[in-house]
Amino acid sequence: MNTPTALRASRAPSMASGRQFPVAALRTYFFSDSRRTIQSVLGLIWLLDAGLQFQSFMYSNGFIQMLTGMQPGQPHWLASSMNWATGIANAHLDFWNTLFALTQVAIALGILCRPTLKLALGASFAWVFFVWVFGEGAGMMFANAANPLTGAPGAVLLYGLIGLLVWPNNRPGGLLGLRGARIAWAALWTVMAYLWLIAPNSTANATSNAISIAPSGMNWLGRLMAHAATITKGNGLLIAFVLAAVSIAIGIAVAINWQPRTFLWLAIYLNIIYWVIGQGFGGIPTGGGTDPNAGPLFILLACTLYSLLPRPLELATSLIAAPA
Repeated sequence: MNTPTALRASRAPSMASGRQFPVAALRTYFFSDSRRTIQSVLGLIWLLDAGLQFQSFMYSNGFIQMLTGMQPGQPHWLASSMNWATGIANAHLDFWNTLFALTQVAIALGILCRPTLKLALGASFAWVFFVWVFGEGAGMMFANAANPLTGAPGAVLLYGLIGLLVWPNNRPGGLLGLRGARIAWAALWTVMAYLWLIAPNSTANATSNAISIAPSGMNWLGRLMAHAATITKGNGLLIAFVLAAVSIAIGIAVAINWQPRTFLWLAIYLNIIYWVIGQGFGGIPTGGGTDPNAGPLFILLACTLYSLLPRPLELATSLIAAPA
């Protein structure tokens, strides 16, 4: 008797010689649904951070100078805390930097491995707070020097927020829930709007200057950033007002569920621009980047919110089922 076509098709992956079965298994393990996909991407970004922490620059005085450079302008309580932590790290830099890198490796592998996912996410929340305060100077928020174009309010905060939203449970939006996810998104973009309007970011040449000092490391990127700095010169106030308004619109539209897909895509496009001309790919091409900066994390956060939206078919079904 001939084997039915459907049965032959169902057996195809296991009988196929080559790589189809391993690829299918990996896809099932790491990308089985939207939440697991975002968890896996988050784990890979943590792994990238760990790799960047192993760079020779991080074992040099340049890393210490980068940390101390974020202390001026900070309130005393924060500056003194950062100075204390930097002093400890500087005394045994090889040991501490290796420990920092291995901590991120452990978090990354824990997120990628399903049995340790919750433990790793929980550990990442503590690490996020530590790095945001001592490694990013609280995103420079208290120094009045935070700029959305260059990565404010701090890339590491977004790791934590995404982790909350993809916490493994049966609740859409993870630990925050759907409403909490929308509120967090609106709050984040409201802060971004406020930061655009503070004095250091809204002067005539603020945007041009921010682009001019952003890291490059590649000739074509340097030329692009120089061109962008020239175009924006003298237009900082107008740019600040426009981007503050756009930020408020992105935050509120998604929060009230009005055309959320359109505004999430707008957030993605805007952060691609920020990441290229304002963040220089996180300074990774220069060999001194500690992380990819906020751009990719904002994009992943937007994808996380996008995954929480009802699919068109589900939305149509709910509308049909709703009582008149």
